[in-house]
Amino acid sequence: MLAQFSPSARVTRAALVLSALVPTIFLSACDKVPLLAPGGTVISLFATSNSVPLNGEIEIVATAIENGTTQTPTTPTTPTTPGTPTTPTTPTTPTSTSSTGAGTPVQNGTVITFTTTLGRIEPADARTQNGQVRVRFISNGQSGTATITAFSGGASGKLENLRVGTAAAERVLLSASPQVLPPTGGTSEIAARVEDVSGAGIPGVPVTFTADQGQLSVGTATTDNNGVARATLTASRNTVVTANVAGKTATVNVNLNPRSGLTLSAATSPTPTAGSPVTFTVSVTAASATSPNIKDVTLDFGDGSRVSLGALSGSTTVQHTYEEDGSYRASATATDSSGFTETVATAVTVLPAQPPGVTIQPSNNNPAVGEVVTFIATVSGASSTILRYEWNFGAGAIPASTTTTGNRATATYSTTGTKIITVRVIPASGPEGEGNVAVVVRQ
Repeated sequence: MLAQFSPSARVTRAALVLSALVPTIFLSACDKVPLLAPGGTVISLFATSNSVPLNGEIEIVATAIENGTTQTPTTPTTPTTPGTPTTPTTPTTPTSTSSTGAGTPVQNGTVITFTTTLGRIEPADARTQNGQVRVRFISNGQSGTATITAFSGGASGKLENLRVGTAAAERVLLSASPQVLPPTGGTSEIAARVEDVSGAGIPGVPVTFTADQGQLSVGTATTDNNGVARATLTASRNTVVTANVAGKTATVNVNLNPRSGLTLSAATSPTPTAGSPVTFTVSVTAASATSPNIKDVTLDFGDGSRVSLGALSGSTTVQHTYEEDGSYRASATATDSSGFTETVATAVTVLPAQPPGVTIQPSNNNPAVGEVVTFIATVSGASSTILRYEWNFGAGAIPASTTTTGNRATATYSTTGTKIITVRVIPASGPEGEGNVAVVVRQ
């Protein structure tokens, strides 16, 4: 027997079927709509490394905090060589444009989308877990500075100045092993270490090598996992090798061991000052089967002055006075009996000349009015001849002032009281010195 339904029963049955389907349809539609960060969310980005190799990758961490606080970062500065402050045009370390503050993580599953100005981000969309997502920045073989942006809903954050490839190079350190070759030449292993701002070696960076003499095994080499690139130098003369990475350079000298045994050194303790003599020591190896006779050694002091020492065997000392402060390159060139020449050099730093110290000793510290007082000036530290002494005896003195070529002067006083006597010492070269003393004149 067939069941019979009234029109009202059929309507009720249709309503039941529809009410059962509505939750399914609603859930399916909601599942396809991405969950985005609510208003007031702060997204912060952090890189797990200061730099990225040319064909490498690093992890990027993003946090999304509801009701967070945004802060403007301070631009970091680049470390410099002593004595040479610089202002970089861009920060040297990755800089986040926001940082998390008080608040709560966004709901799990919130979608954060990433973009980058260089390379790529994988995955480009990620869902949060406890307010955090982790993605990978992958370089594409191109050097430069990347800016990574993360956004969700109306919230966004940036990671700027992430250096990639050669742009990550902060400094280059260059070494040679050995640094001194035999007199006839040889080979030396050249190693260039490329470091980022934190001092870590950067792998996968091309380094260009050049040499002013000899030959290099390669013109360009790529750094290994330790950030070191290598080349082999073959040279028969003193050579300067240069390594260049995106404008960052370093040099190393590879020299030949002089067959004459020529050496040059300068006494630098205490540090020389202008107007004071500097003692140089020049040495050559005594003549032998492998060391020919030296017929002349010429010493160039680096300030335009030169002196020939003639045929030299063994060691000798030479003094030279620099009239001006500064840095000088002094060199010695030895010429042997065959006409072969070798040159060695040393650096000399000369400080500004110091004024001489001057003291005055009166014959009487408490003379009477009209009594003749003799003053004697003693000069210490002077490096050149004193040309004259310029005296001033103070108020009521007869004479009031005088100039002498010797260090003695006399005066009398017509009034009582404390008198200040000064003398200025004028040397033939270098700064002037001055001294003073007081005497009390009585009735």
